[in-house]
Amino acid sequence: MNNDDNIINIWTDGACSGNPGPGGWGVLIKYKKSIKKLSGSEDDTTNNRMEMTAVINALKYLETGLTINLYTDSKYVKDGTTTWIHNWKKNNWKNSNKKDVKNKDLWIELDLLSQNYNINWNWVKGHSGNIENDIADKLATEAIKNI
Repeated sequence: MNNDDNIINIWTDGACSGNPGPGGWGVLIKYKKSIKKLSGSEDDTTNNRMEMTAVINALKYLETGLTINLYTDSKYVKDGTTTWIHNWKKNNWKNSNKKDVKNKDLWIELDLLSQNYNINWNWVKGHSGNIENDIADKLATEAIKNI
């Protein structure tokens, strides 16, 4: 049996009309031959918060202990989770200017959830023809229309 059979692939995206303004998030989950789409919206938010909310909701949907290839077009999310978060945690969620990290509430939640999985974080260029990322983007933008 190929170990890749047990890996879940997730594409996430966030969108915001106005930034801040109404926002939406979208998630595409592929596991073996099954596909799941998730989306949601908030009345008053930012693009970065929606990017993070997409990842958080994807992880909440899954059972813990899984290996995940997670694809995001947000360098904010990828760099935050793989690089910046280590210093933020050491500095009690303060940035290099000694100010609270923006979106601290979501970073804390994402950090706690991430510890339950083996996540391979990947950045993909948005709007570049990546079909799965385009689906996540469409889910996010469509979710805004439901507000």
